[in-house]
Amino acid sequence: MFSPQGPSARELAVQALSSVEHGYDLLAPKFDRTPFRTPGGILDATAEALRPLGPFGEGLDVCCGTGAGMRVLRPLCRGRVTGVDFSAGMLAQARKAHPDAEWVRADARALPFAGGFDLAVTFGALGHLLPAERPAVFAGVHRALRPGGLFAFPIGAPPPFTSVWYWALLGFDAAMRVRNAVWRPPFVMYYRTCPLGAVSDDLAAAGFDVTTAPLPSVGRRKDGSPRYRVVLARKP
Repeated sequence: MFSPQGPSARELAVQALSSVEHGYDLLAPKFDRTPFRTPGGILDATAEALRPLGPFGEGLDVCCGTGAGMRVLRPLCRGRVTGVDFSAGMLAQARKAHPDAEWVRADARALPFAGGFDLAVTFGALGHLLPAERPAVFAGVHRALRPGGLFAFPIGAPPPFTSVWYWALLGFDAAMRVRNAVWRPPFVMYYRTCPLGAVSDDLAAAGFDVTTAPLPSVGRRKDGSPRYRVVLARKP
């Protein structure tokens, strides 16, 4: 799962015992060589799904990390592209990789933007938000978009009950809940707290019109349903 240039087991253990912000500061220099980075195939599939809906003006990557979302925003946006994250370490890596983009350090639960963007995306961040925190994040994205603006992100189908992945993710989330019950500061990283139905309800409550589209290039499950969909939340 990890390349030889990726983090060691000790480094991952130190990260796991840190806060989310400090943990990602520590992991930032090696983050792109871990399986935690959103795979290129999912980024490309998202860009392909959004292309017929564009072109867009200015773009925003929410919880941008090291800037992987620029692979989506750059080809679709004619204006400036901006990434926002609360980890200074991740932003430092993003600036090195994409010096012509704008980078803002801020908490996604209190985004400092108002009506300046036409497209917002996020990748791999929802698991770092507790369900009670999603409304504030979605409200901030809604404020950041111009009328008619679009908030888009991929979301995976839940693995079937009989699959190894189902039990692996259930075990990981259980371990994280135990860790956060006995250790401070908490490290919020869960895989089963953001089902599509709940996320769609939170987006609608924030004022978005919500639809989804399949990402067929990422593959299908045994029952023929798509492994991933892209959520399309439009500000009226």
